[in-house]
Amino acid sequence: MKRLLVSLVAASVLAGCSTGDDAVAQGGTFEFVAPGGKTDIFYDPPASRGTPGPVSGPELMDTSKTLSLKDFEGKVVVINVWGQWCGPCRSEITQLEQVYTQTRDLGVAFLGIDVRDNDISAPRDFVVDRKVTFPSIYDPAMRTMIAFGGKYPATVIPSTVVLDRQHRVAAVFLRELLAEDLLPVVQRLAAEPKPAAP
Repeated sequence: MKRLLVSLVAASVLAGCSTGDDAVAQGGTFEFVAPGGKTDIFYDPPASRGTPGPVSGPELMDTSKTLSLKDFEGKVVVINVWGQWCGPCRSEITQLEQVYTQTRDLGVAFLGIDVRDNDISAPRDFVVDRKVTFPSIYDPAMRTMIAFGGKYPATVIPSTVVLDRQHRVAAVFLRELLAEDLLPVVQRLAAEPKPAAP
């Protein structure tokens, strides 16, 4: 019986990390740590920043397409974890759209990760209704969180991760954001020197 239980646990762990058409992320050098339960975490100087594992998955509005961090090479990337069922996400999304509109010409991209929405029509309606212009990965099982060190607090929705131009984690916000919270961080990262060409 004990051997059977161990086998079942091992199988479930492997199933949770499976690849395929689902959103998947693994590896990388970033290890998520929230010192003292902070909700705003900054990784400076830039040399101290870790790189998440690859983040990719089906595009929410057209699941035949795959979105990946590689699509935003050389750009600052704001990753927002959200769900249409989440009250704070509903008020935050207009703030995020505002920052995206103000910074996209500075080489900034936004990427949503829609989680825990098993009925895809609900988040699609949300995006259309709120006039969200940046793309999202559809990830109801939250597999993309593996990219952030395996300890990312999956219970904190919404949350936002800001990557610098080399796609290293520069800031993490484990709370609802206002435009005035996010804008100066994104502007500062956009102003950092661009990485030298290889």
